[in-house]
Order: sequence, then structure tokens, then C-alpha cells
Amino acid sequence: MKLTRIAKIGAIGAIAALALSACASNEGGAPDASADPGAPVLSGELAGGGSSAQEVGVQAWAAGFQTANPDVTVTYDPVGSGAGRESFQAGAFPYAGSDRAFTVEEIAAGPFDGCVEGTGILQLPAYISPIAVIFNIEGIDTLNMDAATIAGLFAGTITNWNDPAIAALNPDVTLPDLAVTPVHRADDSGTTENFTDYLAQAAPEVWTYEADGEWPLQSGEAAQGTSGVVAAVEGGQGTVTYADASRAEGFGTVAVQIGEEFVPFSPEAAAAIVDLSPLEEGRTAGDLTIELDRTPDEPAYPIVLVAYSIACEEYVDADIAPLVKGFLNYVISPEGQDASAAAAGSAPISDTQREAMQAAVDLIVVP
Repeated sequence: MKLTRIAKIGAIGAIAALALSACASNEGGAPDASADPGAPVLSGELAGGGSSAQEVGVQAWAAGFQTANPDVTVTYDPVGSGAGRESFQAGAFPYAGSDRAFTVEEIAAGPFDGCVEGTGILQLPAYISPIAVIFNIEGIDTLNMDAATIAGLFAGTITNWNDPAIAALNPDVTLPDLAVTPVHRADDSGTTENFTDYLAQAAPEVWTYEADGEWPLQSGEAAQGTSGVVAAVEGGQGTVTYADASRAEGFGTVAVQIGEEFVPFSPEAAAAIVDLSPLEEGRTAGDLTIELDRTPDEPAYPIVLVAYSIACEEYVDADIAPLVKGFLNYVISPEGQDASAAAAGSAPISDTQREAMQAAVDLIVVP
């Protein structure tokens, strides 16, 4: 992957700012509650960044981890998944959040400047959340839609909210004669890639584009980050976008048709998709990238975001490793997953998923 000049500059600044250490003494902090009792006391600063959709969940993880480790400071810059991956690859972030994993081809192309050459990377699907289709129409709280109708709103083939396709699925709703204003992400976004992956899988006759983190159309409005698209929808009438479900409160939302049922978003419905989906082939032991099936036979919410926590198996700066490992131990712990669920409405990982992620985290080399 070619790194932008901004990512390279950010790498230099962030590496210089990192002050990470692991102290084995009994003074100056509390042991990581998710690690073994004999683990070293942690102190220092862990600076990460990436997915804006994960922001609320990462804030909850940071708060819990810092409570267990008072001498640790965790910062997270929600610059977007694409920038997060670039900064991780450049060595700027020892930990990154991304709404999609690095592909096998991207990993092979490398390099990953913060990781010891020849070692692998961890990609943990530790944040599972539905992507809500949210809209702003006065007096309407929810609408039923099938995949083709959702695709039509964003492809520009449905331009008014009283379109017959919407009306047929919502016979009891009085739809306004109001123009549809679709809002999409302006930045390279894992949320966009997950959303367009759903459209491509579930409505290929309407959405004729491949899944991509960059929006393929020039129509509609564009806004930066999750906060940007949410603000754009809030500021207009007839606006519609896709965003992490943690940001859906106060907006109208779409229930998605699966078979004969309309399934609203929920953590449970999102988790159902993940548990039924296999791991991608060709990955290393610490790379737990999931191949999502967006067209389930059973009722489940298919527009789901599986966001990854990304780290090195072995770091060039070995002092970083204990802090990253301790943080990821908390992220995948029941306490960490419950904290994220309470704050962001994410779906806690299953015990089977936790066991696989723990084996991956154990691969991190700590001096």
C-alpha cells in the first residue's frame, strides 16, 4: 500500500510523542486487571487511531483499562479507517482501529514499519456493531425497506420519499412529497466499505459497484467521518445516511427485509451474522478476518460493521508491546466487551470468538 505524505509526517510526529514503558516494580500503578497477577505494572501512553465508528467503543475500553492501570494514558484519534491503517503501517500508531481488515495482498506488499520484519500482524474483530440507515423526516420514526430500495436511495434511482417502492413496503405510513438527499462519507471509510459490501451482495441489480471504502458516486452530499454525516442528516430534511448504530438516537431508522420479516438493528441481530460467518482463507494465526455473508437465510441484521483492532505480533520498539498486549487483553475481556456494549450498543463477542482472539493476543512478543 502506498503511504500518503500526510501519513508519513504523522508517523514521525506520533513516534516521537510515544512514551511507553513497562515497570516491574510494585510502585506507581496497578496491574492490568485482565492480565495474570504476576504481570508487570504498566505505565506510559498508548496513542492509537483509525475508525471513527469505533470511537465510542474505544473510549469505553480506554476508560476501563486506565481505571485498572492508573499510570497509563490511552489516546485515540478517530481519523477514519483508511488513515488509521496507513498510520499503523507507517509505524505512527502501534494500535489501530479499522472497519475493514488489511487484505492478504496489502499485507504481502507491506512494509509495516512498526513491526519486526517477517512477523505477522493481529487483526481482531473485537467490535461488532450494526450500521444503521438513518433518515430525517418529520413525524416518521421507522420505515421498512428491502435491499433494492435501500440501494435505490443511495444510487439515485429513488429520488422522492413517496416513491412507490417505499410506499409498497410501508402501507400504513403517510410518506411526504419530499426529495431524497443521500449523504455519504467523504473520507476513505471502513463503514462505507461494509455498507457498499451489503449493497453489492444484496442488491446487485441496483447497486452495480464493488465494495469500496471510497464512495463511487459524485451525487448526493459528502461529509467527513461519522460525526460529519450524522450532522448533515440532522441539519436537513429528507436526508439519509449510513452510520454506526451508536449514533442513531434521535433519527428515523430502517428495518431491513430478510425473507418475510423486517429486522431492525440490534446488537443481537448483528452478532447473529458474525457467528454464522467463516474466517477468510489464507490468513495467519493471529489474523482473524471474517468473511461476512450479507444475505442470510435466517432473520438477522445484515448491514453490520465488524471493526478490527490491529497490532503487531512483534514490535520494533519492544517497550510498546506490554502496553498494547495489556490493552487488547482488556478489549476482548468480558468486562471490556460489556463496557463497549453499554456505551456504544455494540454486540459482545461470543466465548468462541474470545478464545480465538485470546490465542491471537498471546502471540504478541513481550520482552
